[in-house]
Amino acid sequence: MLVLLAGAVISASSVPATEFPWTAPSSKQQSDQFVIEIRAVIQAQQEAWNRGDIDGFMNGYARSKSTIFVSEDTVTRGWQTVRDRYKKKYSNREKMGTLKFSTLEITPLGADSAVALDRWKLKRAKDQPHGRFTLIFRKTADGWRIVHDHTSAAASSP
Repeated sequence: MLVLLAGAVISASSVPATEFPWTAPSSKQQSDQFVIEIRAVIQAQQEAWNRGDIDGFMNGYARSKSTIFVSEDTVTRGWQTVRDRYKKKYSNREKMGTLKFSTLEITPLGADSAVALDRWKLKRAKDQPHGRFTLIFRKTADGWRIVHDHTSAAASSP
């Protein structure tokens, strides 16, 4: 999907926008509203995580069998499977630590989709893992939700 998306963006300069199946937000005000709403979803996720509430954190994801989470060399498909992965990997507050995001960039892609790019960092008693993520958001009946999450961890410092 990202390859197709990149191809569409690259070719956008030579093809009129009306030929794409999606259209850009109709105004800067609408684009700004997308950013505000998506930031609110990500902020709510951070707050839920820091309360130890994985279910609250998962509210940011589309409750769909087509939701995708990619990390390391593993693709996890489906909201429930992603939730189960988080519950297993972060089974207690010590493992969860405190989550912080730092450089959020949101780019609307059309009337109902956007990409978010950011850094994440966990502060835990014994370590501070960190990395980056790219999220694809779609506007759903429940509001903006993550439909695709690609998260990577930075190499550990010695």
